[in-house]
Amino acid sequence: MYAPRTTPWPLVALFTAGYLAPYLLPTTVGRLERGLDLTPTQAGAVGSLLLLSSATAGFLLASRVERTGARTLARLGLVLAAVGYGGAALTTSVPAVVAGAVVGGFGSGTATTVAATRIAAEKDPHRASTLGLLSVSALAGAVYLTVPHLPGHGLTLAAIALTALAVWPLTGRLPGGRTGTAGQAAVEPAEADGSGAGRLPHRRSGMVLAGAMLLWSLAQNALWGVSGRIGVGQAGLSEPTVGVVFAVALGAGLLGVLGAGALGSRLGRALPIGGGTVVIACCIALSASATGLGSFASGEIAWNTFYPVVLSYLIGLAASLDPRGRWAVLVGSASSLGTAAGPLTGSVLSAQAGFPVMGAVLAVGLLLVAVPMTEVALHAGGRALLPGAVRRRGGHPAAVLAATTGTPSGVVPEVGAPEQSVVEIPLDGTAVAAQGAYDTAAATRAPGAM
Repeated sequence: MYAPRTTPWPLVALFTAGYLAPYLLPTTVGRLERGLDLTPTQAGAVGSLLLLSSATAGFLLASRVERTGARTLARLGLVLAAVGYGGAALTTSVPAVVAGAVVGGFGSGTATTVAATRIAAEKDPHRASTLGLLSVSALAGAVYLTVPHLPGHGLTLAAIALTALAVWPLTGRLPGGRTGTAGQAAVEPAEADGSGAGRLPHRRSGMVLAGAMLLWSLAQNALWGVSGRIGVGQAGLSEPTVGVVFAVALGAGLLGVLGAGALGSRLGRALPIGGGTVVIACCIALSASATGLGSFASGEIAWNTFYPVVLSYLIGLAASLDPRGRWAVLVGSASSLGTAAGPLTGSVLSAQAGFPVMGAVLAVGLLLVAVPMTEVALHAGGRALLPGAVRRRGGHPAAVLAATTGTPSGVVPEVGAPEQSVVEIPLDGTAVAAQGAYDTAAATRAPGAM
């Protein structure tokens, strides 16, 4: 029997605190524009600085979680998020709001870095990331239902700050010193014998995935950053109606995340990533060309249903490239760069060519990006293995993949290792049974009778 899976709730909570800021980007930018009398470009620039700061934290701290300690870095990130976002929410000074957004963004990025690193060391990283997306989608949906009915520029910033404070008590269950993960245990022997396992593995796949994720996230957030303007300006809806559409869309995203969690690795990663990105491209084109409530809601809801599904598999794919979580952090930081550039890209495209053309350009870009992401999934991830199976082409140790299905990993050889030869063991002689040692079976013979 195998031990039941335990849910890493501290990591799920930390993941939620780190990812909440990007999820609330449209309403954050809109509130800053209206509450502080900023132009759309200025408000978008504040949002971009926030996300760039978050990405910077990921790049700087990707290799420092193990040395510093997950608990220490997580608490530092939550403090920065609470102080930065809280201070920005309480002031109307534009320089102070910008400074608070930058500090808070670095805190969000720090929390995300710790969560991504620890999730990569879990036996089932896809399940942990799915729970995190489920949590952040539910919380963001609640905020979208509440914010349109309340005044003030800093409500979304305050919500992020309060989330960071609420997550703080759970950090006591994180490792305080050097991380003693299974991923470390897997690489330490190789490092000791000088094999260089401390270097980043799967560099080509990781770089391709990071570049593709940057463009993938840019396309997603190019639409997400201007979705409010599409709903109000092009579709002719009111702000509360757009907020309800966003909340319903995020609710549909919860169903998508639940479906991804139930599906797990049954289809591998290539089909959900490649096929899901194609569906997302179609949804973006539909939403950007919406002229009424029906088309706008259909595009947004369908898009937000598939977006977290594909994202959960991408996070799992990045985590599988390195059990120590470094690729998960670096790919996530590249995604944050795309997220930061998305609103500006969407604004420029829509201003130059209109929303429908913008949607068509983004959809074509996603179709092109889907190719390298699918190739990485096929090469480095592929279909999940049955317990005890060994994949013959390059990739990860079969022990890592088999661990996700509940198989003891200690007896599974590493992928790519040479096959062990079969050795014949000669015997001195063959035992021959004496005829008198056996007798016929008789159903009527009483027990013990001769």
